[in-house]
This record gives sequence, structure tokens and C-alpha cells, in this order.
Amino acid sequence: MPSAKIYYDSDADPSLLDNKQVVFLGFGNQGAAQAQNLRDFGIPNERILIANRQDAYAEDAKSKGFIVEHDFVKAAAVADVLFLLIPDQVQPRVFNEQFSPSMKEGATIVIASGYNVFFKLLQFKPQQDVVMVAPRMIGSSVRSLFQKGKGFPCFVSVEQDGSGSGLGTALALSRAIGATKAGAIASSAREETAMDLLAEQALWPNIIMLFREAFSVLKEAGCSDEALCYEMWMSKEPAEIFERAAEDGFIGQLKHHSTVSQFGQLSGALSLDGIAARTHFKDILNNQILNGKFCRDLSKIEADLELDGLQNPLNELYRRAEQTELSQAEKRVRERLADLLSSTTT
Repeated sequence: MPSAKIYYDSDADPSLLDNKQVVFLGFGNQGAAQAQNLRDFGIPNERILIANRQDAYAEDAKSKGFIVEHDFVKAAAVADVLFLLIPDQVQPRVFNEQFSPSMKEGATIVIASGYNVFFKLLQFKPQQDVVMVAPRMIGSSVRSLFQKGKGFPCFVSVEQDGSGSGLGTALALSRAIGATKAGAIASSAREETAMDLLAEQALWPNIIMLFREAFSVLKEAGCSDEALCYEMWMSKEPAEIFERAAEDGFIGQLKHHSTVSQFGQLSGALSLDGIAARTHFKDILNNQILNGKFCRDLSKIEADLELDGLQNPLNELYRRAEQTELSQAEKRVRERLADLLSSTTT
């Protein structure tokens, strides 16, 4: 497979955004960061509208000097560019019912997650452009890196090219939020969704399981709760390892470890048979993600995710996870060492 194209500042024409009315649906972590970056880039404040219900996020937008519209139908009608930055699970209901009917035929809809586009849950008009501008960074970092004059990793794609010039608009927006300074990677809603969901449904669940079982084995061997919690994660060593991996490479970061650690990790990793894991990952990808099974299952319980208490299936999952030996031990350690933990996080 050929390497992905990477777009830089020189590939983008910001003039394509001249006189465009930009609407942000949502002012959470990404919405707040990207709206401020656009304004600082040079998009006039009066050309940026925040569509948000009356809540703390709307008040935050007002405190930062943005114009806020609570009537979504009015916001939809004026949008030349719409950043769709509310949670995936509520996008279809809000967009399809309150935005899509009133939006201009030639508007551009910008997604930051491929989920709802890949699974065809959003209703677009044929003449509209649908583009993905998806920072691979939390909102606070999207903002702070922009302020420092640095870029951040970002995926960009055109999912529906109603105007024939969707890529130009996508790159102009990518540049305006600061993404093309480091290079925006050509991707797709399918690719972003496959990677995101596989990490969430296969990679990280296996990591959680491995930590849980390693904890139990070491506990049976006589290790204390305190020693285990700090050794395995509360020291923040795993976070430092991943930070080093981002800087020096997934394998290269091992050279920062002791010789004993390097030998143990490399020999152990190379001796493990990954066939079972690969088979499991392929099964999740093909038979749960790409075929839409997970999406359909989640849609069935979407309304329940708004409920309180254990009627909410997510809360029930948390309850079960918190009953594991690892979670119970961590709770005891945190209660006992509250003062120590406070001093290490300040």
C-alpha cells in the first residue's frame, strides 16, 4: 500500500475561507480549541458562531468573546462551514433533526470523527461537501501547541465532494486551526473509524486485562497492594514510557531502560506467539466493527446511555469493573495514601 500523502501549510489556501460563516456545533474541548485557533489565525470573530444549548459550555464561549446561538435551526441556516463537534452518539439526532433540513445546499460539514459518516448515520445533501479534519490530540493541546507556533498530528479527508473543491476547503480549515504546520495526513472516515474502534474494543481491553491478571498473580505471590499499584501504574512510569515511544520510537525507547529491563522486554516480546491476538483483532475488526454490528448494538441502547444509576449500561459496566481485585486494591491504596498522592500531583 502506498504511503499516505501529507499536506503542509504551502498546500493550503486560506483565502478559500474569506467571507465564510463558520458555525461550531459544540464548544467542548475540541470546539473551544479550534474556534479560538481559527479566530487567532485571522477569521473575524463575527464570522464565527457557536451553536450550543444553554449550559456551562455556552457560558464559556461567551466568556471568551464568541457569539452564541441557542437556536440550532437559526445557526444551521447561516452556516457556510459547520464543525460537527458534539459527541458521536448524539450527532445523528441533533444534526439530522435540527441542522440538516435548514442548511445551505453548498455548505461544508466538518467532522472530527469518522464514526457517523462511515456508518451512514448522517443525512447530507448531494451538493454539500463533507470533510474530515481530525486532530489526533486532545483539545487543550490543539490550543496550546497553536499558541506556541507548533503543529499537531491531524487526519484530513474528503468524504463527499459536492462542490468539487472539498479538499481545498478541508486544507484551508486544517491550516487555520494549525494542523498543516506539522503536516496533515490524508486519511478517510473508514480508516479513522477502524483504527479508533479497534484500539477501543480490542487493544486497550487486552491491556486492561493483562494489568488485571498480572496484578492478581503478583498479589498471590505476596506483593502488597501499595507496591503493586505504584509499580504498575501509579508512579506514572507507563505514561513516561509512551511519551518516550512517541519521541524515540516504540522500540527505541527501550534504550532508556536498564539492561535487565531491555533484555527481559525484548526477549519476552519476541518469544510470544501473536497468532491468537492477531486472530482476535481480526475478528473484532471484521465481525464487530467494519460490518456495523457494534454500531447497531450501540444504537439500540443510545437512549439508555442518558439514564441515571444502573439503568445506564455504561454505569453498570463501571460497577462491574470496580469490583475487580485491582480496582478494590487501588481504592484502598488511594484512601490510605491520600496525602502522598496529593503531593505527587501538584
